[in-house]
Amino acid sequence: MQERTGIITFKGNPMTLLGAGLKVGDKAPDFRVVDNGMAPVTLASSSGKVRIISAVPSLDTPVCDTETRRFNQEAAALPDNVAVLTVSLDLPFAQKRWCGAAGIDRVVTLSDYQERSFGQAYGVLIKELKLLARCIFVIDAQDTIRYIQQVPEVTHEPDYAAVLAAAKALL
Repeated sequence: MQERTGIITFKGNPMTLLGAGLKVGDKAPDFRVVDNGMAPVTLASSSGKVRIISAVPSLDTPVCDTETRRFNQEAAALPDNVAVLTVSLDLPFAQKRWCGAAGIDRVVTLSDYQERSFGQAYGVLIKELKLLARCIFVIDAQDTIRYIQQVPEVTHEPDYAAVLAAAKALL
């Protein structure tokens, strides 16, 4: 497994990312995660749609909570051919509980806890923490990565406007 350093920090401490780094223009790698009902979900599950995939460390942390609520709010203004997915290593049961408490109805939360296939394929698994780094991928309807926002400090929020502009440009 490839290790990459010098890309992110967590509370100012350098972290190591596992997996190859992806670039804009790359074919989006497949992955196998599970939804809140433990059903398998792959990249093909949202085939034909523009995807905003938000990788976060844990929904039970303040920044991830804020980020997912914000994307849920923004998703309400997006057309049906845009899927907003949030992937974390939280257990599906915890994701379901959190979504219910937070009123999340537009973002689909997915768990990478079983195989870590998303984290490794997309190069966002943090070696030291065994969590996903904060990173947003915008993937077009033909499964090509069109935008990547790797947030350099894991405890910071992403640039929402830039993510949404990248997604809207594909519509």
